[in-house]
Amino acid sequence: MLGIIGGSGLYQLEGLKIDTERNLVTPFGKPSAAISIGHYAGQQVLFLARHGSQHQLLPHEINYRANIYALKSLGARRLLSFSAAGSLREQIKPGDLALVEQYFDHTRGRRKQSFFGDGIAAHIATANPVCAALNADIAKAAAAIDQPLHQHKTYACVEGPRLGTRAESLFLRDAANCDLVGMTNLPEAFLAREAQIAYSSLCLITDYDCWMDDPARHVSVEAFFQVYGATLQRAIAVLQPLLSEPFTKTPASIREALNSAMLTPAEQLNDAQRQWFEVLTQ
Repeated sequence: MLGIIGGSGLYQLEGLKIDTERNLVTPFGKPSAAISIGHYAGQQVLFLARHGSQHQLLPHEINYRANIYALKSLGARRLLSFSAAGSLREQIKPGDLALVEQYFDHTRGRRKQSFFGDGIAAHIATANPVCAALNADIAKAAAAIDQPLHQHKTYACVEGPRLGTRAESLFLRDAANCDLVGMTNLPEAFLAREAQIAYSSLCLITDYDCWMDDPARHVSVEAFFQVYGATLQRAIAVLQPLLSEPFTKTPASIREALNSAMLTPAEQLNDAQRQWFEVLTQ
């Protein structure tokens, strides 16, 4: 099943025929909001508003572990993240859509980064942190409706909630060689890998961050809303063709990611640990 994570401005999925909503409490706490279970384009999907139903959560306040765990426990095996992002490249313009291929983690350690710890040791591989098969399916769906799409881009995840300095923007563009900047894809993508879920992020480009010489082209909340609505509609339009075709099989490196990651023997897990670990390995 496909799980959809809605970012800024996407708190409910228009066109989703909701069958039920689930308010869960996971071993890692409560998710950002109730998870909607319903049908879109004839397929059963899950939907979760990342920032909460009223956008009450800042990026560092999101319980990413609870979100990913809850979606996995309800049957999500693929996750599509809709995320607002700034552009660090002039050719990636506000209003464009872009698919993430790589991540640069520029957060500050305030977020719970892993399901593991507290007696369970595991080291997940994230050299290729998104699902290439799901990215290819999304690119094919975009092409089917003639929606241009930037591909193979690197996303820098910053801590926030403040908007960045120009020095930071230039560092991420030039030293870290990033193409996009946002606040919410990490540790979300890494937790999805720990949960053996295929993960892709479709970014809605809202601004040029603040690396340009002209201050009038720097990011602001006002500028964000000027372009976001129309961009969001183009992104959501990709869902119809995406769900109209069978998904490409998720690679074993994702669906069996924990096979080579665990260091703690299974017999050392207590009952509570064993229960949530079994959800991750489903």
